[in-house]
Amino acid sequence: MNKSLKYFFGVTYLVILILFLYLIFSNIEITKLNDFSYIKQLQSNIEQIIGKNLYKNLFLFFLFSIIWVTLLGFGSPLLIISGIFFGKWVGTAISVISISIGALTLYTFAGFFFKDLVKKLINEKIVKIINVFKKNEFNYFFLYRFVGGFGVPFFLQNIFPVIFDMKKRNYFFSSFLGFIPGFFIFNSIGSGLNQYIKNSDNFNFFSLLFTYEIYMPICLFTLFLLISFIIKKVFFNA
Repeated sequence: MNKSLKYFFGVTYLVILILFLYLIFSNIEITKLNDFSYIKQLQSNIEQIIGKNLYKNLFLFFLFSIIWVTLLGFGSPLLIISGIFFGKWVGTAISVISISIGALTLYTFAGFFFKDLVKKLINEKIVKIINVFKKNEFNYFFLYRFVGGFGVPFFLQNIFPVIFDMKKRNYFFSSFLGFIPGFFIFNSIGSGLNQYIKNSDNFNFFSLLFTYEIYMPICLFTLFLLISFIIKKVFFNA
């Protein structure tokens, strides 16, 4: 891969990250984050901003998510944020669609520019998984997405199928369908956190933890980890 192209992607990613952090922290007084009344005020302000122009904010989040994932960004923070901003149902829908498109965009770029680099990043454990995928790429990649990628970093999950030239149609739809359960869990946590801040007068960690909107998604997430372990052993022998 051309060095100038590497620099371009690196600089672009850093610029977007810095702008994103600037937008957040320029509107947040960090020294007041230990004040629950200030956090409640932030929650109220965010709710008003989102509510005033829902479709515009959905579009901006949609666009940002595609760019973020394309530039190797993490997936989990987006899911929590979409749950806070839009609730668990709309948040799940917008994050599944945008992150699926972002992942496909990254996969397409990786096929053109990063194929040799991806091969170097692949370890023996992922090689075993790849050999299984070759048997039925759609079904096995769907399972892989469904259980969260077995702990493999999100950007690697998105690009390693270039090794066996997975069809883009299979890549997109297996990702789209496989993302839904896990994304719903994380969006539910974000939505539950938003509701807790809105309805509580004081912060209490155990009160937050045992809120139904929080502990139920966490229980589902724990169940997913167990399912992930079983599927990994049964189907991937890893």
